Amino acid sequence: MSFHSDLLTAIPAPATRRLALHVTRDAERVLRGGHPWLFANSIVRQSHVGSPGDLAVVFDQKRRFLAIGLYDPTSPLRVRILHQGAPVTIDRAWWRQQVSAAIQRRAPLLRDGQTTGYRLVHGENDGLPGLVVDRYDQTLVLKLYTAAWLLHLADFLPELLAAQPAQRLVLRMSRALQKEPALLYGLSDGMVLWGPALSGPVIFTENGLRFEADPLHGQKTGFFLDQRENRARVEALATGRRVLNVFAYNGGFSLYAARGGAHLVTSLDSSSPALEAAARNFALNQTIPTVAQARHELLVGDAFQLLPEMAAAGARFDLVILDPPAFAKQQAEIERALSAYAQLARLGVALLQPGGTLVFASCSSRVGIDAFTATVQQAAALAGRPLHLFAQTTHALDHPIGFPEGAYLKCLYATA
Repeated sequence: MSFHSDLLTAIPAPATRRLALHVTRDAERVLRGGHPWLFANSIVRQSHVGSPGDLAVVFDQKRRFLAIGLYDPTSPLRVRILHQGAPVTIDRAWWRQQVSAAIQRRAPLLRDGQTTGYRLVHGENDGLPGLVVDRYDQTLVLKLYTAAWLLHLADFLPELLAAQPAQRLVLRMSRALQKEPALLYGLSDGMVLWGPALSGPVIFTENGLRFEADPLHGQKTGFFLDQRENRARVEALATGRRVLNVFAYNGGFSLYAARGGAHLVTSLDSSSPALEAAARNFALNQTIPTVAQARHELLVGDAFQLLPEMAAAGARFDLVILDPPAFAKQQAEIERALSAYAQLARLGVALLQPGGTLVFASCSSRVGIDAFTATVQQAAALAGRPLHLFAQTTHALDHPIGFPEGAYLKCLYATA
């Protein structure tokens, strides 16, 4: 298997000499429990200076094998654990086994052929920490969160493409990784590593609906695949309703609501390009009668400014969807995030008709589901619109949870 350029062949092979690490007793306990992260301040002794991508073997207090992982000296998250327990050899056969296991976990999702866009590898939660792979029909998008993966791509990518044949493979990188060009061996965000060049969006299906994704420049890998099941729930709630989708991005919830029979769908987002993509997604599905019949309005602006103006003007909806971006990416931001969720809850219920439905999602991993639920319920009650919860959801099948910090998505369904 050959790639477009010789850039991958320019990346050196991983060092054959393994790093040996000894860690604190607390870190031993956490690793034995299956946690995939080892932080720098937990390392008490190290055999030699390591480079990004070196394999690091962690030993316990009795010098027995504890775990093995990818070493990254540029990050406080010093080792991303690949395996813990009995010793293993990390080679192409091991990568093949991990990819195969990830594919098998998604098998129930793919049986009806109605979905060609899904997460294939969910990082730590699939045993491949610091790496995500999303599929958009015939385009695979690989996203890296650490330079430690680069030395292993020559072994990993052929196994990935053998197990999941595709026309194209696009490389994406986290913002933090993009800021370290000296570590990237000439690779860059948005580079097509395999297959024909890409100049615009690709089209995929989700539960029979057609969507566009922008693997080169879009947020995440080009689309928010994690809300697929919640979008389907909204479709079932939308018949005959007026729907407001706040933080609509490219209109995923809006399009499902339209197919579900909503009379009016209003998509609100601060990004004009995102809403233009939402309009294109509606255009892709005009052969569906309910989508063609639905009135779709686009509103550009800051939700925290527009929502009170809409309420004051008398706008009311039967179904309000709030799907904001992550408000708390660090521990210090939790209180501010909860305050923002409370404010959004007040603004959302103010636009609801009596007996209307509120759908409120959070993707802030730092905010647990209990704190999120309590904050939203209290804010709505103080606004005189107490919520009656009838459903709570978390992660879809292709976004499994393998450790506590991996649980980021939660969604509340309530009437008010």
